[in-house]
Amino acid sequence: MGQTLCPSPFLLTGCFMKQTNMIKGLQVGVLVIMAVGTMIVVGLMTQERSAHALPEYSSRTEEACGACHVNPGGGGPRTMAGLMWSAQGNPDVMPIFTINIAPGVTDGAELYDIGCAGCHGLSGEGLFGPAVVGSGWRERTIETAIVRGRERSGMPAYEGQLTDEQLAALVEYTAGLASGQIEPPPISYELPAGDFTCDPIPGAEKCGGN
Repeated sequence: MGQTLCPSPFLLTGCFMKQTNMIKGLQVGVLVIMAVGTMIVVGLMTQERSAHALPEYSSRTEEACGACHVNPGGGGPRTMAGLMWSAQGNPDVMPIFTINIAPGVTDGAELYDIGCAGCHGLSGEGLFGPAVVGSGWRERTIETAIVRGRERSGMPAYEGQLTDEQLAALVEYTAGLASGQIEPPPISYELPAGDFTCDPIPGAEKCGGN
């Protein structure tokens, strides 16, 4: 004889509810197991894709942070090279990107303001980078640093981003600052005292006011 789960007709409702709750519990359990299994499978499939964050990008690409960011210390807005690198999925090799940083500019002082002042100071006094004024750097050393960069100090390379004429003008100006032959521009300027004059409005005793 088979076993009766609900022997009494008066308990049919309660017994039915108990069976329904058991089925719901089993359904929830199955869903939880499926969700956990899905997470494990996805994790196994994507475990080779590693996430990297600065400064690991810098060490993987062997490039200074200033190669990708406007701020030489990293962070903040990206340079064009940094945007292209990000668009390519942040590979281990920086994309080859050469574009003139100062089209049409041939003055050494102006080129210095554009490409060097952000790190070495407007007057060569040194900021993120070392001071240029009084450094005694020679033209050959300066040219090599500009073209190839200096990885240890975080200076990016500017190879292909200046014409030969621009490079020569920039090297000459920078070497002049380094040797003292060129007077650095002043950090601040004195403004002449203001001379404020006005004509009273007809019918008014003073200029301005209420």
